[in-house]
Amino acid sequence: MGQWLTIRGRAFSFQLNKRTMLVIALLLLANAAAVVICVGMGSQRISPLAVIQTLLGHGDGPNTTIIYNLRLPRVLIAILVGASLGVAGALLQGIVRNPLTSPDIIGITGGASLGAVIFIIYFSHLTIKLLPVSAVIGAFAAAIIIYAFAYRGGVTPMRLVLIGIGIATAITAVTYMLIITASFTPTAVAVKAFTFMTGSIYGVSWTRDVATLLPWVAVLLPVAFFFARHLNVQELGDEVAGSVGSSVQRTRLMLLFISVALAGAAVAIGGAINFIGLMAPHIARKLVGPSYGGVIPVSALVGSLVLLLADLIARTAFVPLDIPAGVFTAAIGAPFFIFLLYRHRKGA
Repeated sequence: MGQWLTIRGRAFSFQLNKRTMLVIALLLLANAAAVVICVGMGSQRISPLAVIQTLLGHGDGPNTTIIYNLRLPRVLIAILVGASLGVAGALLQGIVRNPLTSPDIIGITGGASLGAVIFIIYFSHLTIKLLPVSAVIGAFAAAIIIYAFAYRGGVTPMRLVLIGIGIATAITAVTYMLIITASFTPTAVAVKAFTFMTGSIYGVSWTRDVATLLPWVAVLLPVAFFFARHLNVQELGDEVAGSVGSSVQRTRLMLLFISVALAGAAVAIGGAINFIGLMAPHIARKLVGPSYGGVIPVSALVGSLVLLLADLIARTAFVPLDIPAGVFTAAIGAPFFIFLLYRHRKGA
């Protein structure tokens, strides 16, 4: 039996195992170290000490300009996007009780990408703050289509995954066709759309990207953590969850809404970055066990760390080329998914 910290409020309560608290603390330190390294690496390298001094407000002029104007927005977007995708994947896996599920694999990310690409091609003259709205609408549309095709007197997890993979492939094909056939689209917009489909956080800014994504994450991540205890109950099955007073369908709908909204908002800014929503929850469960009170925050920290490191490799390994971070998350995530499929089949 481990030691637990119990936090209670008038409308909520949850427990954190002491081991979970230690893992969260270590991941916070790892993320902080990754931030210092990522901010310091580039065409002009800045020492970790100089980075820390600049972040504390004691840096010189050139370092301050490079860090605050160029590198820090990109690092913050990597944290926000990675955390959002990690939590979205954890919620989705808990909802359908299937470890093979993630927003990108079953097509929710693809729907968000389609919504965002439509906005980029046809409505790019509007304010950028509407881009997450368009992506979230696309994500919800994809989720509704997937659920409708998978429903036959109920929805089994494996059917949902298989239908989702097929829908994801179809949505990707539609998205690329849309980009190619939009002959009136300027070349710069088409290039932006293609880069978006790969998943990249290149060229982000404070006002256009950080300020757009931050409100979504600041609201949805705490709400996801608040509902984590309901996922623990639903893991026992619908009948048991209902017998202890949990409103199963309403809670499941709310969790699905949070997952889709997080994935859609993250995709709107970071593009179609795949497999973080699959990998982060698995790593989290290995570190802290199955309780979602720990899985949710750890998935957020693992997701942000994975994307920070992927983006660091993407922009430094092939200088002067800046490779989309999604290339490296896919290179890691695809074999990981194949391994999970093999293990699931062997277990079955």
